[in-house]
Amino acid sequence: MDLPISDILDDITGALATHGRAVVQAPPGAGKTTMVPLHLLPHVDGRILVLEPRRLAARHAAERMATLHGTAVGDIVGYRMRGEAKTSRTTRIEVVTEGILTRMLQSEPDLPGVGLVIFDEFHERSLNADLGLALCLEVCGALRDDLKLLVMSATLDAAPVAELMRAPILTSEGRSFPVDIRHLPRPLPPGRWEPAFHDLLAEAISQTSGGVLAFLPGEPEIRRAQSALTRRLPPDCVILPLYGNLPFKDQRRATSLLDTGRKVVLATSIAETSLTLPDISVVVDAGRARRARFDPGSGMSRLVTERASRAEATQRAGRAGRVGPGICFRLWTAGEEGAMAAFAPAEIETADLAPLALELAAWGDAPDALSFLTQPPAGTYAEARALLHMLGALDASGRITPHGQALSGFPLHPRLGHMLLTAGPQAAPLAALLSDRDPLPEAGADIGARLKALSEGAKSPGFARIRTEARRLEKMAPKHQTDPLEPGEMAALAYPDRVGLRRKGDAPRYLLSGGKGAHFREGDAMGTLRLLVATDMDGAQREARIRQAAPLTETGLRALFPDQIGWQNACEWSRREGRVTARQQERFGALVLQDRAWKDVDPDLAARAFLDGVRQLGITDSAATARFRARVRLARAAGHDLPDMSDDALLTGLEDWLLPHVTGMRSAEDWRGFNLLPALTAMLDWPQTQLLDRVAPAQVTTPLGRNIPVNYAEETPTIEVRLQEMFGTTRHPQVAGQPLRVTLLSPAGRPVQTTMDIPGFWATSYADVRKDMRGRYPKHPWPEDPTTADPTLRAKRRGT
Repeated sequence: MDLPISDILDDITGALATHGRAVVQAPPGAGKTTMVPLHLLPHVDGRILVLEPRRLAARHAAERMATLHGTAVGDIVGYRMRGEAKTSRTTRIEVVTEGILTRMLQSEPDLPGVGLVIFDEFHERSLNADLGLALCLEVCGALRDDLKLLVMSATLDAAPVAELMRAPILTSEGRSFPVDIRHLPRPLPPGRWEPAFHDLLAEAISQTSGGVLAFLPGEPEIRRAQSALTRRLPPDCVILPLYGNLPFKDQRRATSLLDTGRKVVLATSIAETSLTLPDISVVVDAGRARRARFDPGSGMSRLVTERASRAEATQRAGRAGRVGPGICFRLWTAGEEGAMAAFAPAEIETADLAPLALELAAWGDAPDALSFLTQPPAGTYAEARALLHMLGALDASGRITPHGQALSGFPLHPRLGHMLLTAGPQAAPLAALLSDRDPLPEAGADIGARLKALSEGAKSPGFARIRTEARRLEKMAPKHQTDPLEPGEMAALAYPDRVGLRRKGDAPRYLLSGGKGAHFREGDAMGTLRLLVATDMDGAQREARIRQAAPLTETGLRALFPDQIGWQNACEWSRREGRVTARQQERFGALVLQDRAWKDVDPDLAARAFLDGVRQLGITDSAATARFRARVRLARAAGHDLPDMSDDALLTGLEDWLLPHVTGMRSAEDWRGFNLLPALTAMLDWPQTQLLDRVAPAQVTTPLGRNIPVNYAEETPTIEVRLQEMFGTTRHPQVAGQPLRVTLLSPAGRPVQTTMDIPGFWATSYADVRKDMRGRYPKHPWPEDPTTADPTLRAKRRGT
């Protein structure tokens, strides 16, 4: 078969023979998925494993290679995925989904009988592909220097992965036909993309001929588009959905040629690569992609709809040029293209890392000890390990436990694997249900309704798939004797951090045992429950909405977690009440199951709780404390070694200086009436007190021997004194090495002059002031030379 990849097949063979590794870049349609493994078959000792990111792609690739080889699937070419396999002892090329490789490596790290591992469509950067490559690189270095590795990709920036592998890059240019790209003339208004996409798809169909492939972010959008377009399209158009959870026979129909009619495939990103969709010449791209985003703070993942990357848009457009010239309609303007990310983020950067952390614990290495193309984010990885510790998969030192080893062998998230291992086969239906998409998204939050429909044989494709998985998990579950458990009790085993206790009030709001908040949609019948387990939430940052939940009794909770429920003494500052509260509480995580007053609380503990209130209320100065702190601040500014009494410093060190003075204080009212000055003065030892009095005294003594308080509230320390009291002064008074601001007063106490240089005042302005004062206050002395006159506060004697 003459496909573009044929030009470099011999180069690939040579690179693997010389280096043992290679990176192949080839655009969609080049033939790499099917041609490369078949070409390499005679040159490899042992089996060839071909990793595909999706079940549909794995099955499709195996069938296509078997056809080209002229044998049946399961003979020379076979496939293996979770719950399904077609292989035999004669199988040499085995197409597997990426999680299968991880299981093989954990079971037999040296991969006996395998000569080559091919990572196909590596540009999708799935978590399992990144992990599989990292583990294979370690195996090559430690156990199997003969194991060959080949990474193949359509749009990957190949240089980083080639550098990681120390491998050459081989590129196939491909032979796709030209594609006419058509953009919107103007940007869409916010929130209007779905109806605009329906219009664009209808317009594209009316303007073109041939098969149409439309890209949408997920199954709900596909269903809505199918409903909206059914009556708008010509009678010959056959609308075919294509997404991961679609039954295989329906997937095959979308990927096969139609006998009659014009095919219109509504697909998720599953159709970007790997699959061959015959008779497609038109692509309509919504420019959206659905990705899982994990929030370490909430411990929850949520599916978000984001702008597709430029690489994804290129892949999608290329689908229109596989069989001839094509057209791609894009639901964005040409100008908006520059703002699109170049590549989609690697899954390891955004996903829940609990499964990865479990795999690495079972492998015995930390992430930084392995050759990951992208290291997992430290915060998310730490949260993942904390969850594994909570589930008993890791011990106190962080090493995997026997329970964790058992969990790593289950094809489930560690939460659900823990539930299945603990509760046994009775948990299989719930585990299957929780590991799949919600089969009744409009049925309210009660998970019991879904379990009932499952047990009663509901006929929808979703329930059929879940029922099959439940039977498989039931066979895998340990058969140890366990008491019958209610759904909420089994769910609590998987989600011990999502046990919810209803808050006070009318709104259906809950506090979860992990400390987060959650709520129901208004009117949901589950919102009246006191206790529940939230099994699915939307991951909102502030307060998540509960999408699925199971009721839980307090008796059931106590039976499940006797070691994690206990009484705690809680003495703390209540911001709401503005006082110290002392309670004895029976807790499960953040939940308070019982609460009573703590009457004999330790006074020191109450005082420490009161300090938290001080931090909330802040430092409030009286005139005396403000003056004292200002003196200290001034002395420190002059270079003297005294404590920092700024607000920040005082609040930071409350335990050191304030704690001994607040025993018995409990409320904001107590704090408002508290005299802070003794506590502040106690911060100074005797030498420091003497220093402060000398450098920044609280008062200065006038020539008459009177003590005048210094006002430190202003930037410059200030005193007010009768002018006549300063007669005889030849040196201006100072504090902290700088002159005081002196306001000189008349005999009636009114300001006459403000000066920072009394000798200079005597020599200049005094003469004018004397003339004025003699007229106003003739009975008071106003000497010509104030520097030699005696200070006084009295009027002249009669007759003088």
